[in-house]
Amino acid sequence: MSTQSSGGDLTPITGSQTDVAPLGRQTPMPAHEQPAGVDRSLDWQTIANDPRFQSLVRAKIGFIVPATIFFVVYYFLLPISVGWFPELMTKEVIGHVNLAYLFAFSQFIMAWALAAIYVKVAAGWDRRAADVLSQLKLR
Repeated sequence: MSTQSSGGDLTPITGSQTDVAPLGRQTPMPAHEQPAGVDRSLDWQTIANDPRFQSLVRAKIGFIVPATIFFVVYYFLLPISVGWFPELMTKEVIGHVNLAYLFAFSQFIMAWALAAIYVKVAAGWDRRAADVLSQLKLR
């Protein structure tokens, strides 16, 4: 396979008819390669620069990043605790159910609760995004 390119195409020349999507193309994307459901009448740069949209992005990041960190820490706390504190984790708390099993069960509850909270919060983001788009379309 040759790694030489012609013009501004960064795709290696393979001689294959399947090489139809060159990298680094400066021309607009053909209609058949564009994502479905995208309103092409919108100026996406105007939307990205809108303070309401930027506020929405900050709100999403403000929820998603801490929620992800919480989930990862909570998830890895079980194997770390079992490895470093085996005496504590094998302590029976309800009949023959030890703390490790109870903690493992709590991870299912935590994941479902976090998912439910996310769905509720994301519905608000969807409403805010729709408001931003409707206000920008009116301009």
